[in-house]
Amino acid sequence: MAKIGIFVIGLLLLCNLETLAKAGYMVYKDPKKPIRTRIKDLMRRMTLEEKIGQMMQIERKVASVEVMKKYFIGSVLSEGGSAPAQYASAETWINMVNDFQKGALSTRLGIPMIYGIDAVHGHNQVYKATIFPHNIGLGATRDPELVKRIGSATALEVRATGIPYVFAPCVAVCRDPRWGRCYESYSEDPKVVQAMTEIVSGLQGDIPVDTPKGIPFIGGKEKVAACAKHFVGDGGTTNGTDESNTVINMDGLLRIHMPGYYSSIAKGVVTIMLSYSSWNGVKMHANYELVTGFLKNTLRFKGFVITDFEGLERMTTPYHANYSHSIEAGISAGIDMVMVPWNYTEFLDDLTLLVNRKIIPMTRIDDAVERILRVKFVMDLFENPFADCSLVEYVGKQEHRELAREAVRKSAVLLKNGESADEPLLPLPKRTSKILVTGSHADNLGYQCGGWTIQWQGFSGNNLTTGTTILKAVSNAVDPKTEVIYKKNADADFVKSNNFSYSIVVVGEHPYAETDGDSMNLTIPEPGPSTIKNVCGSVKCAVIIVSGRPVVIEPYLAIIDALVAAWLPGTEGQGVADVLYGDYGFTGKLPRTWFKTVDQLPMNFGDPYYDPLFPFGFGLTTEPIKAIYSS
Repeated sequence: MAKIGIFVIGLLLLCNLETLAKAGYMVYKDPKKPIRTRIKDLMRRMTLEEKIGQMMQIERKVASVEVMKKYFIGSVLSEGGSAPAQYASAETWINMVNDFQKGALSTRLGIPMIYGIDAVHGHNQVYKATIFPHNIGLGATRDPELVKRIGSATALEVRATGIPYVFAPCVAVCRDPRWGRCYESYSEDPKVVQAMTEIVSGLQGDIPVDTPKGIPFIGGKEKVAACAKHFVGDGGTTNGTDESNTVINMDGLLRIHMPGYYSSIAKGVVTIMLSYSSWNGVKMHANYELVTGFLKNTLRFKGFVITDFEGLERMTTPYHANYSHSIEAGISAGIDMVMVPWNYTEFLDDLTLLVNRKIIPMTRIDDAVERILRVKFVMDLFENPFADCSLVEYVGKQEHRELAREAVRKSAVLLKNGESADEPLLPLPKRTSKILVTGSHADNLGYQCGGWTIQWQGFSGNNLTTGTTILKAVSNAVDPKTEVIYKKNADADFVKSNNFSYSIVVVGEHPYAETDGDSMNLTIPEPGPSTIKNVCGSVKCAVIIVSGRPVVIEPYLAIIDALVAAWLPGTEGQGVADVLYGDYGFTGKLPRTWFKTVDQLPMNFGDPYYDPLFPFGFGLTTEPIKAIYSS
């Protein structure tokens, strides 16, 4: 009897242990299970509050371990210019992101959060990161493979700071350069924009060939989740006014503004961001027909749809008026994640009420959460929620700076080179007695980089990050015996009183971003025009235009000997000197039409009465000096 009793007790104990083991086992935490099985298991465990928490993305300034835990926050972001500290190191970024992650993982279900940041031309908010040319310059290269490599380098630098998600690329088709975001667009031509979506594969990795259409993909811990933006038609607004109305029929919308999304989805893009703008009077953040009907159902996009910053608040005039209605309209249209970014308790309360009152069905919430969780599982966040310091060396890595320099020289477009092909000014001689470098943009790294660099609107000067100005690049390129004289704003008397062999004049736009960049005149601010007239009227001159779009240049063209569109080249100004001095030839082609006067706008290739100063695709070429000598 004693032996039987011991056996029975042992059997009961074994059964209890097995039951306890089963109770502790959660399918969603098992990486061996299919993602769809893990999502289903996790969602059946979640409360409404936990589900709505996943749908919220809050700004880092209001995030904390306590907030993440209390409200089940699904995502955190850095808005433009938002960093843990000025000159913050990669380690500082990592520690901040990991602290927020600890809060997310300490919740009942331990769902990891995802941190997002704008990395629109490199890891642009981080000190000492490599800043690549803005998209308009990359469009001038016509080199999708180069753009893919830039995506890979950017992914490494972003991951080096512990961040797995970027709000890039912008696949807008800018149809009017008066738009303040035109430099975020690769081209006025949807075919060029479509080709440049190779950056998605650079950021996320190459999607396996057998992946079903619309399924999001991330290729490992050295890649990031990308975000195609801003869906859809943001580059076609009337007069180029930011966040306004795009008036076009469905055929035109699909033909001009949609191709970048077709290609991005085919490459497995993980998220898509909605535009502030409207289509024929309907706000994109409330457009069920396009967001759910076309993007989710027709294109079968299975990632998540995210708002732009305060996208719901900005649906109404005045701002934040009838917020509950904006939430209802946006979530019903098909929005999955909301950049709240400050009023997260108000959003939680209002959406909870809308669901409880059955104004928004639970099926819509479940669709949103399923999409968000799918992305998190695809990113392996459940298995690898924390960042480490193993990649910190990639921030500003020399190989990435060399890549950026390559992009700068390939993006520069030569618009004029002497009065005739028989008398070119470029390439310039490296060895001569004395040269002048002048202009507001010659020695200003902030101007050179443009908006979305360290700060949202960009900056002026050379103190907020590291790189090579065009002045420094010229000094590096010329013979040591050549005297380089720099005068920020040279006047005619100064030029005439010196015996300069030639001059390099670097002028252009001041940095801007979004609506602050909207311009109805597109003129170069003073003293840029005065510097051109003072210098080019007195000595041979090569004028370098640093701008995010074509600007008014026709009145000065006759006195300019050589004219180069350098766009917004970023931190590696040496690439400009590479082509000025013939180490490499000019190969860039205009990614958009260069107008004579703003009265012609909007004007795009193929329009009737097309009469540009320089047409779309224009760009003179030069041979490298070595090639000239060897021929």
